[in-house]
Amino acid sequence: MVAIVTGAGTGVGRAVTLALMKEGYSVVLAGRRAEPLERVAREADSGGSRSLAVPTDVGDERAVIDLFARAVEKFGRVDVLFNNAGLPAPGVSLEDITLDQWRAVVDVNLTGMFLCTREAFRVMKAQSPRGGRIINNGSISAHAPRPNSAPYTATKHAVTGLTKSTSLDGRPYDIACGQIDIGNAETDMTARMTAGVRQPNGTLMPEPRMNVDDVARAVVYMASLPLESNVLFMTVMANKMPFVGRG
Repeated sequence: MVAIVTGAGTGVGRAVTLALMKEGYSVVLAGRRAEPLERVAREADSGGSRSLAVPTDVGDERAVIDLFARAVEKFGRVDVLFNNAGLPAPGVSLEDITLDQWRAVVDVNLTGMFLCTREAFRVMKAQSPRGGRIINNGSISAHAPRPNSAPYTATKHAVTGLTKSTSLDGRPYDIACGQIDIGNAETDMTARMTAGVRQPNGTLMPEPRMNVDDVARAVVYMASLPLESNVLFMTVMANKMPFVGRG
């Protein structure tokens, strides 16, 4: 089985890459920076036979096409795509968000996910045996926003629509698509949560986090299902995070 993981060099992407390789997958690691990708690849696959690091800007159409071409060239097929690469919101008031800031988030979180999904469709439809699975990294923000997060929240709501459309359009070709919505996984991106995160009432409050390996196990479960079955949506979150009731 062959998987492509975007944003594979750090955080959730790193944890999922390691977990998939532990389960016997060959993994193509994609991300903007070569060094973190190569470090994770060495950590998981010292011999280099089951990993391939491909520096990739998922918002760049040509780079994404090259990513999938290199995956097929090395491993012959793509069984799983974990659409994980993403950028956070700039964290400023909505009226102060620049068009460049908006576009930067949209280019990675939405357009990048579309480009990877499109290439996965092309490969999965053509390969034999046909089909595969696409897993999109949504977010708790696909359900409820945090303050000052309009670009991020808008893209994550859009990811839900992309997931549903991909699931529907993939049916005739044995392509399954699901979404994992993650809340407060313990990564560098969420380190600030231990000091305090702005709440809807304007206060700052520390929020609990969960081990990122719990997310990785959930993704591996989604990936392990036969193509006759699908987890369309899964929420995995720190049990005590203030999500239910937010706002």
